[in-house]
Amino acid sequence: MIRLTVAALAVLALAACQQPAAAPEKAKAPAPAAAPGAMPMAGQAAPAFTLVDAEGAPRSLADYRGKVVVLEWTNEGCPYVKKHYSGAMQALQREAVEDGVVWLSVISSAPGTQGYVTGDDARVWKARTGANSTHLLLDPTGQVGKLYGARTTPDMRIIDREGRLVYVGGIDDKPTTDTADLQGATNFVRRALDDLASGNPMRTAFATPYGCSVKYAETAET
Repeated sequence: MIRLTVAALAVLALAACQQPAAAPEKAKAPAPAAAPGAMPMAGQAAPAFTLVDAEGAPRSLADYRGKVVVLEWTNEGCPYVKKHYSGAMQALQREAVEDGVVWLSVISSAPGTQGYVTGDDARVWKARTGANSTHLLLDPTGQVGKLYGARTTPDMRIIDREGRLVYVGGIDDKPTTDTADLQGATNFVRRALDDLASGNPMRTAFATPYGCSVKYAETAET
């Protein structure tokens, strides 16, 4: 029988206890961008933009990197918007902003159409409705609205801290103008924000948008 020395036994025991080093984690691939002309969907990179707000200050999406951002397309004359601005939208905005979310309301209606507003108009509307968005952005050429494929008011987008879209579409599952339907509706925006805050997968990443058509510059009636 071959006798092992105490030193040899110690070397063997040490080798048996050692575990192979863990492989380094692979860096996450950058979020894919939408194809040119296509509406960016959940999982894709949110297109960069800069717009002037109702106060005349430029606001860029890049300014909010590292924060959750909500984009809301709105039009004060739209009955679907009026339904949500009966108090529900303001409450959701307030809750989100208090949680550190940046809420950007966007007006993409072309000049000469219903829904188009100037900075002065926008400030008056925001004060009158008690809106709690972080900023109200003016997009008279429709550049940003078309970039995101926004077609209705309201139309919603949620962008996570890494700059990816995580929710695209309608605000809830009750496509009516009746304020009574706010009760019992599933608000997809609130639910998506809850999922982000808790680190859970998105229960809903897309819902068919509904509301009034956005009147873009090249198709607008004067």
